Amino acid sequence: MANTYTWVIEAMDCVPQEDGETDVVITVHWRQNATDGTYNATVYGTVGLTYDPDSPFTQYADLTQNQVIGWVQGALGFDQCAQLAANLDQQIANQVNPPVVTPPLPWVA
Repeated sequence: MANTYTWVIEAMDCVPQEDGETDVVITVHWRQNATDGTYNATVYGTVGLTYDPDSPFTQYADLTQNQVIGWVQGALGFDQCAQLAANLDQQIANQVNPPVVTPPLPWVA
């Protein structure tokens, strides 16, 4: 079964005022989760953003999770997003087939 991935925005840090705009997002705290239906994995990170006065501005109250996820993925880039998915896949694979185990001591009943 293929893994399913979900992006979650945990929090956003803002500067109260910049260039006449309010609550300008400068840092996004994100999480990416994966599951195969039985096992789960997660990675957490942050990305810094720079306000661009030449780009359209969305008021903080009007931001959508999909819009902010797009910012995160754009800031990370395709290669890093692919590496995150590979990391999640490896976490799940390690749960299915642990690379290291700690069996009980043979002399303990």
